[in-house]
Amino acid sequence: MKLQIVPPRQGVLWFKQGVRTFLRQPLAFTGLFFMFMAAVSLLSLLPVIGTPLALALLPAATLGLMAATQIAEQGQFPMPQVLIAGFRAGKDRLRSMVVLGVLYAVGFILVMGISATVDGGQFARVYLLGGELSPEVVLQGDFQSAALVAMVLYLPLSLLFWHAPALVHWHGITPMKSLFFSAVACLRNFWAFTVFGLVWMAAFLGVAMSVAILVSLLGSPALINAIMFPAGLALATMFFTSFYFTFRDCFEAPTTTKPEPGA
Repeated sequence: MKLQIVPPRQGVLWFKQGVRTFLRQPLAFTGLFFMFMAAVSLLSLLPVIGTPLALALLPAATLGLMAATQIAEQGQFPMPQVLIAGFRAGKDRLRSMVVLGVLYAVGFILVMGISATVDGGQFARVYLLGGELSPEVVLQGDFQSAALVAMVLYLPLSLLFWHAPALVHWHGITPMKSLFFSAVACLRNFWAFTVFGLVWMAAFLGVAMSVAILVSLLGSPALINAIMFPAGLALATMFFTSFYFTFRDCFEAPTTTKPEPGA
């Protein structure tokens, strides 16, 4: 395994590749992402253990969507079982994926716990438990500060786990090493990832503004949810689809063994 350094413009290419691959199989990818979100939502409903379980599932689910992207890139149709690809690659990699899930859940809960010291846990309750979110709550200074603290603390956590599931799955790296190499890859390709993030931010804002203008022109505010939900779902799916290309370009493909797509 060798880390590769890419130019800043690669961030734009990752965006384009994610969108293009999604458009090859839009129904398949939207269905997979919806299944992933539904599984996380259902797990979250379980008392006490639901939220930690849902969080622990996220690294494996992200890997599943990356494996689906690899399959689509090869001109094949990604089937639903690809979502559990991270749990079907042998005992060692299964164990590593479980460890990654536990570490992610602990890290995320720790981030929320620190943010709770700012506003008494109001932001954490809204984010993790779906608490009531009103304009009055959002405008509170403590709530905004807690959200900012959570965002700042989540950034290093996301860098650690960006490539980690894929490194475990396709390269057989141990969990701790995968976290280290993931962070190093993101930092060494800082400008490419910065461009990548800015392009996606512009895409989300552009779609939101376009929907708002369209609804305003039609004169029917009730349409905003009907339009925004499918548009947001498609955009979020494209975003996760682009993850595979960031990984593929940051790390040299294994030369000794080449796993089957989704295996």
